[in-house]
Amino acid sequence: MSEWYYADAQRERHGPVEAGAIRDLFRKGELDLTTLVWREGMSQWQPLSAAAEELQLLVTAPASEGIDLRADYTAIADGSAVAAAAAAAADRQDSPYAAPGTVSRDYSNVVHGGEVVHAGLWRRFAASIIDSFVTGILSYALLIPLMLVMGVSMASLSGSDVASAGVMVTFYTLNYAISILVPAVYFGWMYSTSNMASLGKMAVGIKVVRGNGEGLTFWRGFLRYIALVLFTVVTCGLGVLISGLMVAFTQRKQGVHDMVCDTLVVDKWAFTDNPEWQQRGLGTVTIVVLSIFGLLALLGIVAVLAVIGIASSNFN
Repeated sequence: MSEWYYADAQRERHGPVEAGAIRDLFRKGELDLTTLVWREGMSQWQPLSAAAEELQLLVTAPASEGIDLRADYTAIADGSAVAAAAAAAADRQDSPYAAPGTVSRDYSNVVHGGEVVHAGLWRRFAASIIDSFVTGILSYALLIPLMLVMGVSMASLSGSDVASAGVMVTFYTLNYAISILVPAVYFGWMYSTSNMASLGKMAVGIKVVRGNGEGLTFWRGFLRYIALVLFTVVTCGLGVLISGLMVAFTQRKQGVHDMVCDTLVVDKWAFTDNPEWQQRGLGTVTIVVLSIFGLLALLGIVAVLAVIGIASSNFN
């Protein structure tokens, strides 16, 4: 077996050493391909790159024989691939290296001890604007056919005052029932889902929970809305204003209906494993919704003033 000599960075000669020693020094980074080496039989010193093949410094990986997918096809056919994928997803769920889009929230697992960010007045108000739009569409989807039916009934009973009065009473009863029950069912259903939030609250990143962080049942969410309606009726419409002031100034930001039904409105990451992800500010969606609402309100005021001005000029 040949013995080798090599020169270091200061051009000092070392050796003789075995070929294996040269390989070890190269892998450690003490030698590189520009290092001068020599063995018996060479006419002169040469760079290590010239002897790389002889010293087996650059080892090429064996050619791939391809990927055998037969086991995968069998797993897909018998359904075991789904179970394996679910298990792998469960292993990745809590990984700190998981991509943000793959993070899931287990709302059934209430985590106590972390900080809780309560949703303030403006985030809740923005959510209520969105929810009012949604419940308005749902309510009118039922009210419009009802008005058509009642209109036909009134036309056919035009000769009977008693029958017409009965139709009007029925219409107004159903109108109020739909206007109250549709939002109540909507909120009760949405709050009892895994998201614990209506569409408006999901948009602004908040949810409704019990005082201990647990989710709401359908009936608790249903009665929470009914409590707000009753409080508003009893106070002749001031209940909404009073609840808003309570949300703005109470410690846990609870309205009367929240206190009656033992509920809290908190950030969507409250009572989870990631309380540090909670948002204290308004958020982009809240700002956009409030800005649009303010602009529309301003345009409405200007339109009303314009109408009053035109009417006054015509009267004079």
